[in-house]
Amino acid sequence: QVQLVESGGGLVQVGGSLRLSCAASGRPFSRYAMGWFRQAPGKEREFVAHIVWSDGSTDYADSVKGRFTISRDNTKNMTSLQMNSLKPEDTAVYYCAATSSPSGRTWLRFADRYWYWGQGTQVTVSS
Repeated sequence: QVQLVESGGGLVQVGGSLRLSCAASGRPFSRYAMGWFRQAPGKEREFVAHIVWSDGSTDYADSVKGRFTISRDNTKNMTSLQMNSLKPEDTAVYYCAATSSPSGRTWLRFADRYWYWGQGTQVTVSS
């Protein structure tokens, strides 16, 4: 079984920064891509960013482009999400996800492309 565990969430003021991390453990799996999604109360889960493991190519939602940076650490089997210039609308539970199935850049924006999910970590941005 594959486990994904997020860490690094918390409470931050507007304009502040947080760094989320996601560690994979358990059964080894072939990793095509890892992504971050978020879900605010009363809203659908939405795509934030993804990274293709083999070449490090990335994609971001327009709402976070230029403020968030996704990265990977091959040696530690981890992905991170550096979040800067945080806004109240960034408040949500953030989920890490992984997939072994090759998909195009656009398809990786959809949650159903991902096979494994973490439990989520709360990010709250106060104004």
